[in-house]
Formats: sequence, structure tokens, C-alpha cells
Amino acid sequence: MSAQTHTAANTATRVTAARVTAARPASHASGGDRRTLRNALWGAQILLAAFLLIASALPKFAGQADAVRTFEEIGWGQWFRYATGAVEAAGAMGLVVPRLAGLAATGLIGLMAGAVLTQLLVLEPAFALLPAAFAVVFAAVAWDRRAESRAVLRSLKR
Repeated sequence: MSAQTHTAANTATRVTAARVTAARPASHASGGDRRTLRNALWGAQILLAAFLLIASALPKFAGQADAVRTFEEIGWGQWFRYATGAVEAAGAMGLVVPRLAGLAATGLIGLMAGAVLTQLLVLEPAFALLPAAFAVVFAAVAWDRRAESRAVLRSLKR
């Protein structure tokens, strides 16, 4: 094989490899990229779990004056404060259990949707941004943990 033919073959191989790499969907990210994404999500999960448990659920259970007043404003009674706190606490615990993180995040998306609607329609519309941002992070966690969620749901069918 001549030097020109050999160079042309190498160039064609590199161009083909570049096209395959560029065409590869994001779900086929390299191991390092996947690990970085998973670590970043773990950090977010831990922070959000701590927030949900310490700054959100515990004040509801303890009957903090602000929590009591907020649920009076909502108009559904104080039982709803306890129910919301229980969902937040369960979601926080589920977020830090790898096998349950995707399902917990999915449930928390529903909770955050309710929080957004409550802020927009009953309380203070500007405060709807925080639960909306949390919902986006929970959606990323649910997507990242979809294989584990499927495995848990499959095991429940048996």
C-alpha cells in the first residue's frame, strides 16, 4: 500500500469515527461522563433530601407558627400540614436510597407540582419558582434512576 493510500484510509477511518461519536445519543455517554452526572445528581439529592427533611417536613411536624399559618391560608386544615410533611419526609428518605431514588423523585415531582399550583393560586406567586426548580432536579434524578425504578416495579409484580 502506498503512503498516500495509507494516509487516505486513516483519514477516512478518523472521519467515520468522528461521525459515529457525534451521532451517538446522550444516553450512550462515556463512563466518565455518566459517572460525573451521577455524582452531581447524588450531591443534589443529598442537599434536597436534607432541605426537605430539616427545613420543610420537621417544621410542619413541630407545628412551627409559619407552617400552621400557611396551611390555614391554604384552607385544607392542619391534617394536610401533617400529610404534606409525611410525604416530604418519605421522599427525602427515598432520595438517599439508590434503589428508591427514582421512585421517590417521581413522587416528589407530583408534590412540587402541587406546591407550584398552591403558590400560584393561593399564596405568593413569586415563590412558585423554588418548587418548580426542585421539580426539574427531581425529573433529572428520576430519569437517571429509571433502570432502578423499573427493577423495583418489576420485583413488586412477582
